[in-house]
Amino acid sequence: MSVGARILVIDDEAPIRRFLRVALVAEGHEVIEAGSARDGLALAAREAPGLIVLDLGLPDADGLSVLRDLRGWTQVPVLILSVRADEAGKVEALDAGAQDYVVKPFGMKEFLARVRGLLRDRLAEIVPSVLTIGPLRIDAADHTAALDGQALHLTRREFDLLWMLASHRGRLVTQEMILKAIWGPAHVDDSQYLRVYVRQLRQKLGDDAANPRFIATEPGIGYRFLDGAER
Repeated sequence: MSVGARILVIDDEAPIRRFLRVALVAEGHEVIEAGSARDGLALAAREAPGLIVLDLGLPDADGLSVLRDLRGWTQVPVLILSVRADEAGKVEALDAGAQDYVVKPFGMKEFLARVRGLLRDRLAEIVPSVLTIGPLRIDAADHTAALDGQALHLTRREFDLLWMLASHRGRLVTQEMILKAIWGPAHVDDSQYLRVYVRQLRQKLGDDAANPRFIATEPGIGYRFLDGAER
């Protein structure tokens, strides 16, 4: 049995989420839930799940658009849930980057077998809930961060921004990806708003935009989190 995976379930039907939670927790997994595309993208960025179970029929966006957004910045395995049983729909989802596809209604034994298969080669790559990057320690479970052993006093948005950047350390994270995940799709053009938060976060980290230790700017594109090595 695969244990210890963090699984994000994005489905607008609360009974389905409860049904999946009971079965997945019994298998030893940690389950986080979202009932909308917006919340799902935010949790995917903030919590770094090892697997995403994604319903295509979400109230605020088509599940395929969520999948395409995810594939812009992460290769986490995605298992699609859908009432759409036609071959063309399955092919479209798989071509968009899904690893597997389950048609509703489905049997739980089959679902869990699909989950085990997707996790088999993925568990070793899951981002841990605690990141240590040089002198910086970030704990996603209790939303705390410390630098050189001293607690950082961050707002929720500042912490979410820090976690998203740090959990994708070394990789470019675009402004659009950050705004959409943390503030929602309606704010994808609010780059000035993001710059304010990045500046606040740099101040609390004692970071220098001109000679960064943690957050490097890719002008006009986004940000890249560094290893925190001494300058």
